[in-house]
Amino acid sequence: QVQLVESGGGLVQAGGSLRLSCTASGRTFSSAAMGWFRQAPGKEREFVARSAVSTWSGASAYYADSVKGRFTISRDNAKNTVYLQMNSLKPEDTAVYYCAATEDRVGGIDVRSYHYWGQGTQVTVSS
Repeated sequence: QVQLVESGGGLVQAGGSLRLSCTASGRTFSSAAMGWFRQAPGKEREFVARSAVSTWSGASAYYADSVKGRFTISRDNAKNTVYLQMNSLKPEDTAVYYCAATEDRVGGIDVRSYHYWGQGTQVTVSS
């Protein structure tokens, strides 16, 4: 059984930083895409970042425009873990953040592209 477990959420002031972690168990995702999504109250779950995998170039990162330049996704395949480093946080970044994994190398920005989901971790940014 595949499980994704997130950690690292919390309360931070605007301008601060947090690092989220997501560790997978039950299968290895070194050759599969993993991503982060978030969902604010009353809003749909939205794409934040993804780490795609290429046979030739390794992992490649893609970001939503709203977080580009502030967030960084990375992965440690030896630990079967993906991270999301969040800097210069804004109140509008407040949401529950979800880790996701797929069976293919690409993933995507649509929630339907992902087969596995974590339980979510709350990130609250105060102004």
